[in-house]
Amino acid sequence: MDLELTPARTALVVIDLQQGTVAMPTAPHPASDVVTRAAAIADALREAGGTVVLVRVTPSTDGRDALRPRTDMPAPWHPGPRPPDWAELVPELGPEPGDLVITKRQWGAFYGTELDLQLRRRGVDTILLTGISTNVGVESTARDAYERGYEQVFVEDAMTARSPEDHAQTLRTVFARIGRVRSTAEVLAALGAVPGQE
Repeated sequence: MDLELTPARTALVVIDLQQGTVAMPTAPHPASDVVTRAAAIADALREAGGTVVLVRVTPSTDGRDALRPRTDMPAPWHPGPRPPDWAELVPELGPEPGDLVITKRQWGAFYGTELDLQLRRRGVDTILLTGISTNVGVESTARDAYERGYEQVFVEDAMTARSPEDHAQTLRTVFARIGRVRSTAEVLAALGAVPGQE
């Protein structure tokens, strides 16, 4: 089925494309490709009159709000002190005037932030999700969006994980049940953009 989008009611929500996360090893898509594709969608959606939301994750300055429950598997992506630019958004994405920047303190972008409020005030009912990583920050945000009633489009080649298996598992068992999985090319076509000519 062809993808149809109403740009004025659509938001691109980009999860954690920041200096610290794009420096990590990712699969099946290199982080650089994810950034390029997310930036192409952002440019097309801005041009069409939609909303772009850039989400980053970081604890507060003193670090006291970082989650620290005991787990069987420690998070592998930040075992020590983070570099000073860890939470800086990648420059390819902006922000541009009119974009929203959301700082979250955990995996999902809705809890404890004004994301839902800002989307609803703008009349957004459809979310395009991209970012790192598919089965952590993107999935947590997607589950919350589903419970809030948003239509969702998961841009498969504009997100990535730590392994191809993690990525595929979330696409197959979660995203296909709560939204539509599409490619960057399909999203750009629905926005009236020509892939490769943004």
